[in-house]
Amino acid sequence: MYLTLLCAASLLGIVSPAPLSAPASNQVFALGAANHPTDINDGAGAGSDIYRTYSGDGSASAGWPEMAQWVSFEDMFNANKNFMRVSCVNLGSDNGPDNSDEEIDQIWDAVQSASSQTNVDHRFILAILLQESNGCVRVRTTDNGVPNPGLMQAHNGGFSCNTNGNIQTPCPASEITGMVLDGTAGTLTGDGLAGILNQGAGKDAKAYYRTARQYNTGSIAESGNLDEGGYSTSCYASDIANRLTGWVWAVSNCAL
Repeated sequence: MYLTLLCAASLLGIVSPAPLSAPASNQVFALGAANHPTDINDGAGAGSDIYRTYSGDGSASAGWPEMAQWVSFEDMFNANKNFMRVSCVNLGSDNGPDNSDEEIDQIWDAVQSASSQTNVDHRFILAILLQESNGCVRVRTTDNGVPNPGLMQAHNGGFSCNTNGNIQTPCPASEITGMVLDGTAGTLTGDGLAGILNQGAGKDAKAYYRTARQYNTGSIAESGNLDEGGYSTSCYASDIANRLTGWVWAVSNCAL
């Protein structure tokens, strides 16, 4: 969730339904033209399922991992398949039944499609998706003034398989694709990952970590420290960095 004050990414707050409206604004990451979503072996293998707490401004000099340390998209996705298979039930009964293997395959397709359309790195899209919803296609909508539905908990997003208690099983591929594109390309009322990336400078890992912080909180602290989450999730950017380097099941040592 992002650009909404007092948002929490834990999906444990009060929720309300979102209308199926507000198509993606089709933002494109101008500096991400070198992104190649067809290259699914584009990283440092599978990485390690460990958690390291990162603090500071997201730079390599502050100890944050560089993009060369990110795992490949294929390895990252495969490592999280079992995580996504139990994601809905682990979030609570109001998130419907767990994902089917077909729905998980459709998440792959949706991420690849959104990456192709927006030039946002597919690994980063997947990391945000896992952070926001654990990859549950029937995740409920959160609302702290603006509804945030779907896999990416997009700002006033237009797609969901859990609306007004109406849970769709199976979740149609069109809904899954819309959820991911709303979060990546933005909606008519809020920026997506591509739009936030365009507000910064560069296309290095630091730009992505700063985007993660802003997607969750709506802003970055004046200090520039990405572990200052205000009313949102302090560990959000650190979690994203860990997901990008192989974290799946390991216990986090980051204090919320």
